[in-house]
Amino acid sequence: MDTWLDGNAMGGPLRELFSVDVTSAMSRCANCGMVGPLAQTRLFEHAPGMVARCPNCDSILMRMVRGPGRAWLDMQGMSYLQLPMPEEG
Repeated sequence: MDTWLDGNAMGGPLRELFSVDVTSAMSRCANCGMVGPLAQTRLFEHAPGMVARCPNCDSILMRMVRGPGRAWLDMQGMSYLQLPMPEEG
């Protein structure tokens, strides 16, 4: 079928995802393939914003920059981010 929804339909599900502790999320480095929790990355705060680097190959995994009333999140250095979800019940 060629039916689709616009991106607003993801608002609720994304809100659920980012209400969890992201430091325990598992990520995979797009450069070397290392898999580990976000808490084990090397974080540099002296750059413009925060930069998380792979502890194995030093590639940039994620960048976060905040401005008045907004934040930018660049995760192109990860091939995925697996978030823990609370049990439905």
